[in-house]
Amino acid sequence: MISTVKTVAFEGIEARIVEVQCAVTPGLPSFSVVGLGDRAVSEAKDRIRSALTALSIAMPPKRITVNLSPADMPKEGSHFDLPIALALLGALDILPLEDLSQTVALGELSLDGSLVPVIGALPAALAAAEADCQLICPEACGPEAAWVDATRVLAAPGLLAITKHFSGAATLQNAQPGRIEAERDHKDLRDVKGQERAKRALEIAAAGRHHLLLSGPPGSGKSMLAARLPGLLPPLSATEALETSMIHSLSGLIDDGGISHTRPFRAPHHTASMAAIVGGGRGAKPGEISLAHNGVLFMDEFPEYPRAVLETLRQPIETGDVVVARANAHVKYPCKFMLIAAANPCKCGHLTDPGKACSRAPNCGEDYMGRISGPLMDRFDLRLDVPPVCFTDLDLPNDGERSEMVASRVAAARDIQATRYADLDGIRVNADLEGESLKDHAEPNEAGRELLQKAAERFGLSARSYHRIIRVARTIADLAAVPSVTEKHVAEALTYRGI
Repeated sequence: MISTVKTVAFEGIEARIVEVQCAVTPGLPSFSVVGLGDRAVSEAKDRIRSALTALSIAMPPKRITVNLSPADMPKEGSHFDLPIALALLGALDILPLEDLSQTVALGELSLDGSLVPVIGALPAALAAAEADCQLICPEACGPEAAWVDATRVLAAPGLLAITKHFSGAATLQNAQPGRIEAERDHKDLRDVKGQERAKRALEIAAAGRHHLLLSGPPGSGKSMLAARLPGLLPPLSATEALETSMIHSLSGLIDDGGISHTRPFRAPHHTASMAAIVGGGRGAKPGEISLAHNGVLFMDEFPEYPRAVLETLRQPIETGDVVVARANAHVKYPCKFMLIAAANPCKCGHLTDPGKACSRAPNCGEDYMGRISGPLMDRFDLRLDVPPVCFTDLDLPNDGERSEMVASRVAAARDIQATRYADLDGIRVNADLEGESLKDHAEPNEAGRELLQKAAERFGLSARSYHRIIRVARTIADLAAVPSVTEKHVAEALTYRGI
């Protein structure tokens, strides 16, 4: 007799259904798990044996074979413990086979039979819904998985509660979705003294999800400006929150099943490795660019990152996804993020101040900023020099705009874009425009085109720069609630290209 239970194996943010088959046959006593499982999967039999002993269930003196199908798909993680244990109990005629066959299970077993929380409950629930099955998971994972209301989610404290549920002795209740996390308190843009041009660039970047490079001496307020960007961004939509939460679920970043509508803000240190930024490592896990999906990736001290790490950003910026290819894994993660980079103009940071600059100026600045390649620099929609703030300005009263005021204009511009691109697949904001969609929705008027063509000829703009200027001009027009892109909008967009 063969017992079957379903579980999942993760490939990127997708959870693929895996069939756990268990057969108990005559022969020398043994317990083997086959099907290309990793070390954690092979160790499951020891945890299961101890858990069954804690439930006073004796292992039969027979040959136990567990197959994870499809057998050629790599399987990693301790979440295979629970489905293997359920399949074994079904093969021992302790649990009903019919009910098990319509169940997707995941969870790690402790030695006393209780269930330990695992990552990936949200993608697993989506896979269970597509397979028209119920999901059984650890109690701590229930609030997260229950956000998928298309399937029944049963959250159990341990293996004993599951056996009582299937026997009818004590039915498990459906799990309830976790809380919606409260909006975080963001830092106020009003705290930044001066830097009105930088604030304007920040507003444009937030409205159209444009990439922004801030360059200036130490203490000019680059990091302070970037830290206030989350307060300008609108909350995640339901679709975006689900996309972002699936990535965070695989990384174990969802606390108590809570779903947040706040856009992620990731700020890795400049010593981070390529695997940490792009993704990879054991199991090809998502990196910072994917954890910042639908949000912001802030990279301070941008030229200090290793050259190889910086160059890996070029393709994800263009495509909005990243393929992590390793010898034993080939997975794809979404990564539509807004890149905000901050850099000093040179190693000492005082290139623009003759009284403080080193003796190697201006060559030191060329060498330092030369660490950022031309193709990568070309991918920034806005490039801005942030001048130092005079110390006398620091005593001036806070009379600038609050973040709420700027955020309201950003939200209005985002609403305009959402309406405009409602019928276009894969386009949500102006930064996504390309090809025919760019021509149809962001083409400047005749005067704007003439100005842009003159600038392209004068400064030798690349085709990428040409199109990015049009996108920024479209965003500037949206902030002004103007239907067409005019010469004025193109002129302002040109000033943010560093030309």
